[in-house]
Amino acid sequence: MDYELLTILLPAFAAGILVLSTHVVLGKQVLKRGIIFIDLAIAQIAALGAIVVRMDHDIAELAYVSIWMPALFALAGAGIIALLAKHMAEELEAMIGCFYVLSAVTAMLLLSNDPHGAELLKQLMSGQILWVSWQQLLLPTIVYSTILALIFYKPKILDGAAFYLLFAVVITLSVELVGVYLVFSTLILPALAINKLQGKRVLLWAYSVGLVGYLLGLYLSASFDLPSGAAIVATLALSAVVFRLVSKVGLKR
Repeated sequence: MDYELLTILLPAFAAGILVLSTHVVLGKQVLKRGIIFIDLAIAQIAALGAIVVRMDHDIAELAYVSIWMPALFALAGAGIIALLAKHMAEELEAMIGCFYVLSAVTAMLLLSNDPHGAELLKQLMSGQILWVSWQQLLLPTIVYSTILALIFYKPKILDGAAFYLLFAVVITLSVELVGVYLVFSTLILPALAINKLQGKRVLLWAYSVGLVGYLLGLYLSASFDLPSGAAIVATLALSAVVFRLVSKVGLKR
């Protein structure tokens, strides 16, 4: 593996580590709450904000708009879901699914007459993790570190409505880095891998599952010229399945 390739893969792997750092913890909480599709819904809503920015040249010229506009969309979506959780708890998962579908359809309608619409939609969904630069990682590093510190010192914050606020902020930055599909996979697959386990080390195992998935996916993507986002999603799934099977055999013994 030559130096030029390493200069591409190292920032991409660092981006994966950053995304995993928060998503493993939040994914565990998502499974606990039984709101599996909230990550897809919020990620798609954040992507919708990014589409609005790229469609209007006047808006696109505003300072840091590519960050705060998707964040506003995600926070609004998270706020509505938090309200629904209070008043429509029994139908919450169905409502979240509707949110996802409606935001996805809205994105398609907005881009229907854009000659580059299909490419933009593909970029937002699949991401471009291989083209992440070290500079792009600075803001997520600061924000994720702050959120992780907050969770560490006040873990009960994940049980309240503030979870939705933290979730929206994290998802917004992650979509920009790795795309909607990888956001969902990184949240759910490591969490599913350790879902039946108990003990202090379960989060460490979840991080290990995620790291193996990202390492293997990036390696296969670079070696066989595969789409990086799709390759990592596939290897994350493989890593999670293998770990689940191995841990199940271990529990029986």
